[in-house]
Amino acid sequence: MKQAKITLEDLFNLPSAVIYNPDGYKPVRYVSIDSRTIKKNSLFVAIEGNKFDGHKFVTDAVKNGASAIVINKKKLNQYDNVNVTIVAVDDTTKAFGQLANLWRHKINAKVAAITGSNGKTKEILSSLLAEKYKVVKTEANNNNHIGVPLTIFEADEKTEVIVLEQGTNHFKEIEYSANISEPDIALITNIGDSHLEFLENREGVYKEKSALLGVTDKRNGTVLINNDDPFLRNGKKSFSNVITYGFKGKVEIKGKIERYNEVGLPVISIEGKGKKIEAELPVHGEANAEDYLAAVSIALELGLKKNEILDGTKKITAVKGRMKASESEKALLLDDTYNSNPDSVIAGLEVLKRVKKYKRKIVVLGDMLELGKGEYEMHAQLSGAVVKSKVDEIYTTGKRMKKLYESLPDKKLKKQHFIRKDSLMKYLKELDIDNAVILVKGSRGMKMEDYADILKSRLS
Repeated sequence: MKQAKITLEDLFNLPSAVIYNPDGYKPVRYVSIDSRTIKKNSLFVAIEGNKFDGHKFVTDAVKNGASAIVINKKKLNQYDNVNVTIVAVDDTTKAFGQLANLWRHKINAKVAAITGSNGKTKEILSSLLAEKYKVVKTEANNNNHIGVPLTIFEADEKTEVIVLEQGTNHFKEIEYSANISEPDIALITNIGDSHLEFLENREGVYKEKSALLGVTDKRNGTVLINNDDPFLRNGKKSFSNVITYGFKGKVEIKGKIERYNEVGLPVISIEGKGKKIEAELPVHGEANAEDYLAAVSIALELGLKKNEILDGTKKITAVKGRMKASESEKALLLDDTYNSNPDSVIAGLEVLKRVKKYKRKIVVLGDMLELGKGEYEMHAQLSGAVVKSKVDEIYTTGKRMKKLYESLPDKKLKKQHFIRKDSLMKYLKELDIDNAVILVKGSRGMKMEDYADILKSRLS
């Protein structure tokens, strides 16, 4: 396949673009927003963010090899001495997205886009698809209006599938990034309580995230519907090319958790598209089983064979902070510190309950953030789930988690709340963890990974 490049005609086609020094322009293969990692003969886009302004690094980008730059028209007079092609636009962030959309069509890869509250489907899907295709996937947190274009630019003409995670905090974010990626296949894993601070309620979450399905549907792409989620089930009539999947009811791709092994790993069977698959997952939790079913549904739609799916399943690994298991002879640590909301805490407690190999069950919980109104009540309401999971010891930190601590019964449960981080750190360094399974969980802002790291160091 011919090498994909951004041509001068492409730049002229950018809305609002005015081009200076066009005669010296040669088609470029790379587009970057980071002057430190710029490659020779590439295009540098000066993005303006809340905490940084790429215009300050234009000179560095040119020194490092950029042969063309995209800048804001208002700052044009600052670059009279720059002797490369200058593309002046009204909004460099929008221009970056428009260029990414252009690149997405030049390289001709399939785009599979995912959004949801549990976020692990992308990693599982990428492991499966790598058995058949050359895959580029979203890395780290590159799932917003800047991250989606960055991921698209990581792909080239040899890429066969781009797996995109498309995230949101505010209304219209997903619609914007979906119009850049224009997915061929799209899926919402579930409608949970993430981002309620900005999206108000689950109706708001559905309204925001369903834009991904709407954009996909408009371009005659395939929409996968998790039929177990009432919001998604009720909304499926809005789309034309729909494939349903789930663990309940009548669906085209049906999953079933057959059993759990002694350390709580699920064994799942999936039937659909003329295939029946059974596999023991190398990752914990019902949420991972749900994400696996979603990923397999996409993989089947993209033509993977049974043996390719089973081989890819063996290579799945838990992402750091997302129910990542570490085990020694005396204990099992479940690091679920990447983020937290009521649903995922309850799911984590369920995992704990299913582990039979270790007698004692210990939980370390930090605040759940971005829950909006009623956040303190949501923390207190977790007490029922804690009791039901038959936890032996619970240690909490954060002003919101104090509400859970105060709601827990005093009998048959060892509990303690820590105001200071160093106090909890010291306590965990000395805590008896023999014959225990330990869950550590909390929102990103609580830096719960620091506590998980202490416990992990004690396993070795």
